[in-house]
Amino acid sequence: MLRAEICCRRELSFLMEAHDGLSAAIAERAGFKGLWASGLSIACSLGYRDANEASWSQLVDVVERIVDSSELPVLVDGDGGFGNFNNARLVTRRLRQRGAAGVAIEDSCFPKMNSFVGHRHPLADIDEFSGRLRAVKDTVADDLILVARIEALIAGHEMDEALSRAHAYADAGADAILIHSRRSTADEILSFARAWQNRLPVVIVPTKYYRTPISVYRKASISTVIWANHSMRAAIAAMRQVCGRIIAEESTASIEPHIATLEEVFELFKYDELARAETRYLRPDAELRK
Repeated sequence: MLRAEICCRRELSFLMEAHDGLSAAIAERAGFKGLWASGLSIACSLGYRDANEASWSQLVDVVERIVDSSELPVLVDGDGGFGNFNNARLVTRRLRQRGAAGVAIEDSCFPKMNSFVGHRHPLADIDEFSGRLRAVKDTVADDLILVARIEALIAGHEMDEALSRAHAYADAGADAILIHSRRSTADEILSFARAWQNRLPVVIVPTKYYRTPISVYRKASISTVIWANHSMRAAIAAMRQVCGRIIAEESTASIEPHIATLEEVFELFKYDELARAETRYLRPDAELRK
């Protein structure tokens, strides 16, 4: 399913961020066809910074909950692979075991820092990172989609550096290229797409250049757009507002009309299925009489 979304579709596809089972279930209900297990959002949900403070085993555990909570394929933000080639293939093998459909590995140094924080973003050596990608590909073969994420533009390098890395990563076995930018316009991304000429599908993350119309990406033959952190940011804004009002008003009366009802919660997680299962498995005689 993920390969069809990223590599085989002629239409632009969209992946929605998920950081836990709840956000995964909501994204599926909204109509998305795939999920992005965001490193930033998962770190935030665990109370960590997006600087490899959460361990790869914690990431894997969260991904398992995301996978179990929806029927959608999950592309996992694997940061830089949590170390060298050996760490990268280890975490990828675990992700495959937990049901992930793909992993994105970025050419950063360990420990990484979130792409939008500060200006110090050292890049991995091209040959060393290509080795990481080959190790991952040799480990999971075609079981997982491998997306090579290029941070050259984030680090302030010229377009030639980003393209050189893209060609090397394609040769190393990547299935798609994620080109990242921190600018408020999509100019860098579109320049890359023109020069790259779709040698591999191009994935983008328009967190900063969100004002660009989607039609521009379709015209540029972009494969996939990732909405990378929006459920997490929406949750922060909503919870901040609710907590502030409750502490100020010492009551929940005024907020109840504006938050999900318990019935909506129960419906989202299919409590009715549990009731039917209880009838079948705990009271089978009653089911037979029916």
